[in-house]
Amino acid sequence: MQTYSKEAAVTVSRQVHHTRRDEVLTPNPLAAGPNAGASGVGEIPRYRLPDWEMSPDAAYQVVHDELMVDGNARLNLATFVTTWMEPQAARLMAETFDKNMIDKDEYPQTAELEMRCVNILSDLWGSPGHEEATGCSTTGSSEAAMLGGMALKWRWRERMRAAGKPADHPNMVMSIGVQVCWEKFCRYWDVEPRYVPMEAGRRHLTGEEAAKLCDENTIGVVAVMGVTFDGSYEPVAEIAAALDRLQASGGPDVPIHVDGASGGFVAPFLTPDLAWDFRLPRVQSINASGHKYGLVYPGVGWIVWRNPEALPQDLVFDVNYLGGQMPTFALNFSRPGAQVCAQYYTFIRLGREGFRRVHQQSMDTARFLSEEVDRIGPFETLDGCLDIPVFAFRVRQEIDRFTVFDVSRELRSRGWQVPAYTMPSNLEDLAVLRVVVRNGFSRDLGEILLADLRRTVQELEEHGGHPGRRPEAFRH
Repeated sequence: MQTYSKEAAVTVSRQVHHTRRDEVLTPNPLAAGPNAGASGVGEIPRYRLPDWEMSPDAAYQVVHDELMVDGNARLNLATFVTTWMEPQAARLMAETFDKNMIDKDEYPQTAELEMRCVNILSDLWGSPGHEEATGCSTTGSSEAAMLGGMALKWRWRERMRAAGKPADHPNMVMSIGVQVCWEKFCRYWDVEPRYVPMEAGRRHLTGEEAAKLCDENTIGVVAVMGVTFDGSYEPVAEIAAALDRLQASGGPDVPIHVDGASGGFVAPFLTPDLAWDFRLPRVQSINASGHKYGLVYPGVGWIVWRNPEALPQDLVFDVNYLGGQMPTFALNFSRPGAQVCAQYYTFIRLGREGFRRVHQQSMDTARFLSEEVDRIGPFETLDGCLDIPVFAFRVRQEIDRFTVFDVSRELRSRGWQVPAYTMPSNLEDLAVLRVVVRNGFSRDLGEILLADLRRTVQELEEHGGHPGRRPEAFRH
């Protein structure tokens, strides 16, 4: 059996830009035209502003040509993000790119659509009829998660101060498999993260493990509906029951925030009887990504609290410099309203039955692929996957000719982006590939992927992998 260290599996790519030498690029002379410059070609500095204008067609062609090397987003099986929408949705977004979501006085109907979406989601997520849900759109699930975490911290701090206790050591309990936004939240807002590591046979948070780490300084437990590493649901009802028992035995009253980034838009349609949402009284807030299985182009996320009391008023700001009195409780200020309009379009376009049909087709494709991958000799899929249309698979332990990183690299040469990575602690020796099936990835494309995967295996079995090569980075 081959093992992998975290350091060997991940290379750090810092998103920091430094001054570069004065390189230039040269546009296509047919696109640039005869008056592009003294040379007739028109060199453009890469890292500083050009001195002169160029035609819009030429500028378009330069950017268009550079972006061709990005690859085909439809073949990107690493991302959870929507890569296809109907032409009518794209047209609607193009018509609303200029609307500023924050300016609700100037664009009142866009604000109305946002409010309708929040109400739709609160109903979809089991909000009790006697409670008044509160929420808003965000730039994505990461911002939404941060807002949910801030509300938990503020409410905890109010409780501690009211009890005359210190409020300077907050902590949050979650699985080690949470998305990186939760690590960011804890670092940015000075909260101690208490991670439950993965173990053999347990790749997500359980009620027992969560309750063990909770104390009076715990601001909340984060439960994930669709763990990034394997797509599995964490057992929210089980976690809530364990926290109920903890409180009943004299322990703290710990709320739950559900990170429903992917599953929040899948579970209501494919497993409607599963209790994970506001049907559980301990769940105080839910975030989800509209640009994932909400079927909208990036970037839009949603955060909904079960009632106004769950959102501390200290986090709500009133501004009047856009023309009217307006409350705001997002981290960002100006942002496009197009994605919110597209989300509302998707809601009324599909309805419950449409969402069920679309996600069921994705699930059927994912199940077909996982079964076929299992039939390819060197692979085995992980158990417990396919809560959402996502599955992970590994190279069988007895295979030593190649690794998952070799498979990922070879598939990339054919245009497929299938990420390979190691699990977090304490499962670093488990390296897997993961496939995310989204709307637009048909069974026909799946058949092509399988054919390329079989060819990849044949080549690797014949020639072997590259044990000395450093695997490519994967950032989820």
